[in-house]
Amino acid sequence: MKRFIIFDKIKIALGCLYHIWYYILMLFSIIILSPWLYYFSKKFNQFPRFYEFARLWSAWILNGMILIRKVKYQSQISWDKPYVVVANHTSELDVMFCYRLVKSPTVFIGKKELASIPLFGFFFRRSSIIVDRKSLASKRRVMELATNQLNKGVGVCIYPEGGIPKDGTVILEKFKSGAFKLAIENGVDILPISFANNRKHLPDFLQGGSPGTIYATVHNPISVSGMTKKDIAPLSDIVHDVLLKELKSYQKKI
Repeated sequence: MKRFIIFDKIKIALGCLYHIWYYILMLFSIIILSPWLYYFSKKFNQFPRFYEFARLWSAWILNGMILIRKVKYQSQISWDKPYVVVANHTSELDVMFCYRLVKSPTVFIGKKELASIPLFGFFFRRSSIIVDRKSLASKRRVMELATNQLNKGVGVCIYPEGGIPKDGTVILEKFKSGAFKLAIENGVDILPISFANNRKHLPDFLQGGSPGTIYATVHNPISVSGMTKKDIAPLSDIVHDVLLKELKSYQKKI
């Protein structure tokens, strides 16, 4: 029994060091790329170039953490148009991995707390849409800003669970409707993405973490052509079912 307790403590300690290494990588990679990130985040028409550097930044982070990516694309994706990207949310790795998977310029909707992180928060404010989850006015403003981005040909990434589920045994929380309302109102296809095991490799700080292989599926885009407000809930259910089925499939394989 004592042997298992000691093993668990060592595992948690190594996981904490792994998290610290992650933050060190974040800091130094942002410092190195900051001149380009700053320059290309000044004007909207330069956002595609900013996004290229953001994708490079995420590759540095994932490679530095010794995370091998195994990705399944269910079809050939046309990256010359925007999508409303919808993915499950289990870890801080989700955004990093999403940058690598989504090749068309895309902004992320993220919680306001991220904007207060030194240095990272500066670029986050300039390149993402910030939401205060406790404010109804903020949520309405987010929808307006997201619509503006889609109208300019830039995609939007939303995690419709509304945050990382606190219960690690939950495979997929019920979806909120915002992403699907946004897609239908703007006639922009949904691009579902399933992240299989990001939580295993970078969970909360005191829960471990380790290098390894992370898996994801980029599903077939879902057209919203001809849909109206009455289709918001059914569309949400369809996408939820797509992700849940894939996540359950991954549980049997890895």
